[in-house]
Amino acid sequence: MSTNLKIALRFLLFKKRAMLMTLSGITFGVAFFILTQAQTSGFEQFFIRTVLGTDSALRVADRFQDTKASREIAASGDPNAKLRIETLRKYIEGIDYPSRLREMLAQHAEVAASAEVLRGSARVESPQRSADAQIFGINLRDFRRVSNLEDQIVSGDIALFDKSPQGVLVGSELARRLNAVPGQILTLTVRNVTQRFNVSGIFETGIGDIDKVRIIAHLGATRSLLKRPFGATYLQVSLNNPDLAPAVAERIGPLVRHHIAPWQKRERVWLEVFRMLRFSSAITVSTIILVSALGMFNTLAMLVIEKTREIAILRSFGFSKGDVTRIFLWLGWVVIVVGSVLGCAMGALLTWAAENIPLRIRGIFSTDHFLVSWNSQHYLAAVLTAVVVVSIASYFPARRAAHIEPGDIIRGASS
Repeated sequence: MSTNLKIALRFLLFKKRAMLMTLSGITFGVAFFILTQAQTSGFEQFFIRTVLGTDSALRVADRFQDTKASREIAASGDPNAKLRIETLRKYIEGIDYPSRLREMLAQHAEVAASAEVLRGSARVESPQRSADAQIFGINLRDFRRVSNLEDQIVSGDIALFDKSPQGVLVGSELARRLNAVPGQILTLTVRNVTQRFNVSGIFETGIGDIDKVRIIAHLGATRSLLKRPFGATYLQVSLNNPDLAPAVAERIGPLVRHHIAPWQKRERVWLEVFRMLRFSSAITVSTIILVSALGMFNTLAMLVIEKTREIAILRSFGFSKGDVTRIFLWLGWVVIVVGSVLGCAMGALLTWAAENIPLRIRGIFSTDHFLVSWNSQHYLAAVLTAVVVVSIASYFPARRAAHIEPGDIIRGASS
């Protein structure tokens, strides 16, 4: 152990009560920083998993045609004209030849699978109630490859849905509003066309906006109800790496001549909300560390005043200004190290406790416990915040201590 560190520890014990208060603040600040980041990131990761498991990484929809004006802008070679070209294109709703488009997409290595979806609005009636809904016609074999539908079934049997041409899967919130249960008959009406369907199962994605309106039916039955004998509304496309969805969409879109929306663009509003929640919670909890650092600054400033003679004696024994600075910085670093270790341990304990608290949440999200994310970056960010703030708070008293001249103190004491 170096001499500077030994002296720093003696100074630390001299102000042990004040240092314990600062240490407690750093510990709690780091712990709550980790906890809040784990919670906000947990809900964000849950949302992303649900989006990818429900609507996939890419959505290929309307076919586009370049107009004369858009071709002229493209020919000009202006690198900033991309948005103008998109606004001048002519878009044709839906997909006329989904099978052909799926074959084109399958030629790209990034594409894992695709499935066509036919969507329409309908009025659904049960023996007790009625509600507005969105019907999604799918080919179950293909749709299983681009979604987590099988894992989202909470009641009923997806195998029964597979065997029943007139079977439907109903979102959990919509089923609750209709008092619908597996085996019950529902009536769907679209523009005076009415068909009866049998509830094969109830699914829950965990996102209320989806579960309260969505009904999944077989593609053939949906075509009959919507009077759409061919084509599709869009294709769901899963990727080997969903994080690359924007780059893949930008590269493939012009080749297939269809508008492609990556999940990051479709859910941009929610992703921005989560980002702001993480940022605001980090700022809020960091105030605990900031207040503790101010306490550290005050404690070290008082220590410099009270230990002026000792500092002068050290300087007269040959300690340089750098040595004195390091002694007081060591005080801050000891608090940082101990507080960070204790804070990380407490943060992990609090995160584990939050994850295991039984708490039924229904609304925007559906879950039976707090959602947390175990990420080492949360711990690193908390420790770095503590290091920066406490180091700055320790530097100025250390700098002041280093500029004490031993001759002035000794002459003042003798006089």
